[in-house]
Amino acid sequence: MNSHGVRYVVIGGIASVIHGVPRATFDLDILIESNRENAQRLLDALVALRFGTATMATAETLLANEITIFKDRLRIDVLTSAPGLRFETAWKNREVHTHRGQDFPVVTIRDLIRSKRATGRVRDLQDVEALLSRKSQE
Repeated sequence: MNSHGVRYVVIGGIASVIHGVPRATFDLDILIESNRENAQRLLDALVALRFGTATMATAETLLANEITIFKDRLRIDVLTSAPGLRFETAWKNREVHTHRGQDFPVVTIRDLIRSKRATGRVRDLQDVEALLSRKSQE
């Protein structure tokens, strides 16, 4: 996605794990900048990575709906909005992490806590407690 110039940040469960919360998660949640050009760059990147289900979406449908794209057992949830978090803020504050030689932008622990609180879901509120505990140890 980086080579295609996609503006995105990793949020959700994977971001919690990156910030030190031990939890099982089976999908990658990304928050993207919500404009047609960025949505098209994302779809082009996913097609290049052989995510076949990306060929069934258009930039317009991606912007109008939260969509899930699959490849084998990997699932990517693409969001254009997230509770309590604006893309511009997440992008400005993002941290860059490296995994297997690949850099990727991740929401900060502070922004992640704000977003998870805003959902009000039990699992997210449990993550908030774990993130706050982790943050206080730093």
